[in-house]
Amino acid sequence: MWFRFAAAAVLAPLLMCLSHQVFAAERWFEDVKKSASPEQLYTFLYALPKGGDLHNHLEGSILSEWLWESALAQQRRGYTYYTKVRINNCLEYGTNEFGPRPYLLLFMNLRETSYKKLGDCEKGEYKRLQDLDARERNGWLNSMRLDQKFEGRDEFFQAHWTRIGEILDNPHVIADILYRNMEAFGREGMVYLETQVPIDGYLRADGAPFSTDEVADIFRQRLAASDAVATGVTVRLQNSLLRFAPNAEDRLRELYALNDKYRDLYVGINMVGREDNDKGYPLRFLPVLRQLRHQYPDINLSIHAGEVDEPNFHIRDTLLLGAKRIGHGVNLITDADTMLLMRNGPYMVEINLISNLLLEYVSDYTQHPFPEYLRLGIPVALSTDDRGMWDSNLTDEYFVAVRQFNLSWEELVQLGRNSLRYSFLDEPNKQKLLSAYEQRVQAFAQQFRSKGWDALGHVRPVSYSFLCKQYELCLQQRSALVRQ
Repeated sequence: MWFRFAAAAVLAPLLMCLSHQVFAAERWFEDVKKSASPEQLYTFLYALPKGGDLHNHLEGSILSEWLWESALAQQRRGYTYYTKVRINNCLEYGTNEFGPRPYLLLFMNLRETSYKKLGDCEKGEYKRLQDLDARERNGWLNSMRLDQKFEGRDEFFQAHWTRIGEILDNPHVIADILYRNMEAFGREGMVYLETQVPIDGYLRADGAPFSTDEVADIFRQRLAASDAVATGVTVRLQNSLLRFAPNAEDRLRELYALNDKYRDLYVGINMVGREDNDKGYPLRFLPVLRQLRHQYPDINLSIHAGEVDEPNFHIRDTLLLGAKRIGHGVNLITDADTMLLMRNGPYMVEINLISNLLLEYVSDYTQHPFPEYLRLGIPVALSTDDRGMWDSNLTDEYFVAVRQFNLSWEELVQLGRNSLRYSFLDEPNKQKLLSAYEQRVQAFAQQFRSKGWDALGHVRPVSYSFLCKQYELCLQQRSALVRQ
């Protein structure tokens, strides 16, 4: 008996000491948050090793300056683009893949072949991109960003995509934008990008179609180029389905076949488009998905759900479709049974804080359910959605999360870990990235705790206008963003 008391007397101080050390180790990031200026905190988060971006629309992730440069560079391949700079009341209506082309919308972009089909009056409303004056060029650049307080959901869904228009029909533009995102994300410490970009529907300068094999080769070659490899970012792609289209079921069959054919590039299928358009309700696709699962193995689904204002059961129904990840999930909090189902489960919610604010699904971050999901054990990860249109990056998402929700160090690390663990990357490569992530995060923390802010003296963070407008933290001028 006396030995037990003696052992306890000896071990108690030691355990208290170890406990204090563990507590201190866990609390070091709290001191960082308390003492850091906004600029220092952003620099810290920019340098922080990150995992992946799993909810990324590549065509919406194009910074305006990137699109401008890439479009003009296509002249060497025979492409010339025209954009609408005035309205002459011609009232000549055209069409495009999105349906009727709105007449009263400036800075819509056309290929030369489409421009030549216009009447003389409407031709007078357009100019070649390279002929724009400084005022027109600035208007064109701003038209691609959701940068005004009066702009919101309708501007994004109904105008932005139509404006970019036929520039997106060029697979060389898409490949270039893919690389530019890899380059920028790599500087932020990100190592995996799972982005939504189509494999079909691309056109040559003369309007003739590319085959999907040709497009796949263009993407493969760009990803294998030495400068792309040097970014350190692994890329996989998703095809996306416009959920409310009249032919959506047939299109879903096509996408399953394309994903099956190009499995080295494509790892999943997504359903996109406004959820408040009831024609795209989830259960519409249950019969066709059940048919497709009879034919195709291992086609992953990551589907937008819960990106609406009103309570509904779309997330529950989306899980019934077979989705492994939920995009946005803002209204999951209104469905208690599904929340319980997702706690500590196999499903993950892709959180897009900036998107949800700018598209007015929350009026401010006190309304956002992200911390509830995070701290109830529902797997979540931060992602950028359409970062080019928000004029933001992944570090901005982390900055918002830390500032608004007081994230702990372990929560920060878990977000990065989830973004790899729930990816659709093949298992060997996933485990490789996860192992490297744990080592990078540990090394980062040890170096910072050893050297303090001197450890980040070499870091030059790049931010965009979202951070400047929302937090008055303006770290870099727009003129410095061209060809970083």
